[in-house]
Amino acid sequence: MPLPTPARILGAAAALSLLSSSAFAGAAVADDQGRQPNPDSFSFAVIGDVPYGSEQVDRFPQMVTELNTQDELSFVAHLGDIKAGSAECSNDYFAAIKAQFDRFEAPLVYTPGDNEWVDCHRVNNGSYNPLERLDELRELFFAEPGKTLGGNMPVKAADAAGLPENVTFAEQRVAFSVVNVQGSNNSRLPWTGLGLAEPTTEQLAEVQSRTAADVAQLKQTFADAQRTNARAVVVMTQADMFDPYMLSQGVTENPELVSGFRPIVEAIVQGSRQFGGHVYLFNGDSHIYNDDSPLAAGSPWLEVYGQETVGNLRRVTVEGAATSNEWLRVTVAPNASTGEALSWERVPYSS
Repeated sequence: MPLPTPARILGAAAALSLLSSSAFAGAAVADDQGRQPNPDSFSFAVIGDVPYGSEQVDRFPQMVTELNTQDELSFVAHLGDIKAGSAECSNDYFAAIKAQFDRFEAPLVYTPGDNEWVDCHRVNNGSYNPLERLDELRELFFAEPGKTLGGNMPVKAADAAGLPENVTFAEQRVAFSVVNVQGSNNSRLPWTGLGLAEPTTEQLAEVQSRTAADVAQLKQTFADAQRTNARAVVVMTQADMFDPYMLSQGVTENPELVSGFRPIVEAIVQGSRQFGGHVYLFNGDSHIYNDDSPLAAGSPWLEVYGQETVGNLRRVTVEGAATSNEWLRVTVAPNASTGEALSWERVPYSS
């Protein structure tokens, strides 16, 4: 696999800065199932870290079927990790999940997780080169940049920057930005399954290029949201950059444990301050449902990331992994509302 050249790395940010503001200014349109958006409010579903393990893999088609009965959903977002961390990263498995994704009647927005590429170097995953697995995911799941999986919904993809999985879109003055941010310290941990004790040059080049594109997209999202008078910004990632477990692992004493997330957090912080309105971060990765304000006054994450208080950022981790049996229904308030733009509820699957 050729390494990203310095020009490509620098070009990623430039390409993202050219994202058209039309992604935030246009009126919502019907999807290819003929469903019309509600002019006053709408809802969408968020899932992640599913399916995990053979039992949940067997149940996944029924989960998709159940979500298809929710006619009110404007779209479904999958926050990555389409397999357990110990499962093989095989092409056959990827194809089976893609077949289920194609069954979604609502548009499906998917951002890859570390289990399906970053951690595929593990012996029990098949000892793959993670960058080769990322290429395979892009070829299979993002073969048509700008087109969602499942039902079709217009999105702006960052394919010019080499990240077709990164998308922006808007509905009812809510700006959405989906960025490829990974667990394992944003893919900076060594590929030990390949016998490596340190990150490789090609690995770090990919991290640098992808992170530059992520940051550029986030900056553009917040700038466009402010310019178009959006009422909220919603950021979606796979990685939990504020994982409570990391606090127990001494991250406050050793912030380098999350060093790969620092540019992303800084972009969200700066954008939130610049925008001033409601900002919501949805992530998977850590498996346990959580709703918090990770950079509120007194939070230990302020010290970890070297930031000052950010009062308008609210974060939600979706429940996931083998024991999970729920999805998150997110409701966007009508345009005239003056309170929180988003609310949500945890919805159990019926089977």
